[in-house]
Amino acid sequence: MNGLKVKNCSSCGTAFNCGDSPDGNKCWCNDFPPIFVPSEVVDCLCPNCFKNACAVKIDDFVNTITPEIAVDNKASVLPKNNTLIEGIDYYLENGNYVFKEWFHLKRGSCCGNKCRHCPYK
Repeated sequence: MNGLKVKNCSSCGTAFNCGDSPDGNKCWCNDFPPIFVPSEVVDCLCPNCFKNACAVKIDDFVNTITPEIAVDNKASVLPKNNTLIEGIDYYLENGNYVFKEWFHLKRGSCCGNKCRHCPYK
């Protein structure tokens, strides 16, 4: 277990906590999908910059998906995580959750509910 450290974001300079807490909770970044390889990240990013970097990388990936290849996409084999991240998995519209393509791709199949952002149809 690595300890909790205060770091400065390598992108914006904001100070933030990084690492596992003394009570055993994993670092906040573990809630995000493991989509970066170590060579792509210079050092830790603050939660806001990390979320933005993930959203850009995910949007780039989603833009390559067609209904023909959606079922066999890489997102469906990532480790499962029950944490939904606003702006990555969903956005709010008039108080309702609207699930984005990434959320559906992680599930691995169409649910049949005619979702607005279904990548399988």
